[in-house]
Amino acid sequence: MPSWPTRSGLPPAGVITTLMITATILLWAAPRAEMDPLRLFRSLPSLLDFAGKILVMPEWEYLPRLGQKMAETVMITILATSIALAASIPLGILAARNTSPHPVVFHATRSLLSAVRALPELVWALVFVSAVGLGPLPGVMALALVTMGFMPKFFAESFEVVDPHPIEGVVAHGANWLQVRLYGYLPLAMPDCIGTTIYILDHNLRSAAILGIVGAGGIGYDMVMAVRLFDYDRLLLIALSIYFIVTLLDRASDRLRAKVT
Repeated sequence: MPSWPTRSGLPPAGVITTLMITATILLWAAPRAEMDPLRLFRSLPSLLDFAGKILVMPEWEYLPRLGQKMAETVMITILATSIALAASIPLGILAARNTSPHPVVFHATRSLLSAVRALPELVWALVFVSAVGLGPLPGVMALALVTMGFMPKFFAESFEVVDPHPIEGVVAHGANWLQVRLYGYLPLAMPDCIGTTIYILDHNLRSAAILGIVGAGGIGYDMVMAVRLFDYDRLLLIALSIYFIVTLLDRASDRLRAKVT
């Protein structure tokens, strides 16, 4: 790999070529994605008008229903993430190059995870709503399934960057295949795995907040109806409650990672 900077002080030819190709692709894709800076600039008054309308006196009478729906959303999030976590640790071990028992198992697991996360949560929620009916259950099932497509991949990447020298010590003490994974790789990757879990919990909370659109429980239906009916006083409470819970998760993640590290 060419060093940088080169003797001439310029980046290597490979880097320049890669940047030029990337810039060309972006310039080609921008108009097809209707990326128009002038259009964005002209839309600023509308955005400011919306921001001004949402800053109104909240509808305090909505608080009991908001508490019920947000509790339902949080329960969907926690249950789905817990189910996915229980399955993701063994799947992550099978999906990592250095912990999988065989290359065939590694490739098969990675392909399975890619297939699961090919469809978004809303599509899986529609599938489960049609199968089991309306309510929180299809939301839990859809969110857990999609999370099982992402979380093991992140865990596997954490296992793959573990320092091999401590693992050699575990092997030298006569540990078997499973013990090496549980007492060697897993503790060393634990801080990254905890950070990943909290991040996915954060992501799942926001995903669960929109699953109600298709009847999969949670605050989603109320949020969409508040936007459609211009109930800004209700929308403000919903947005603030989601922000509050996400902030709590973020602070909990920082403290938990610090203690584990």
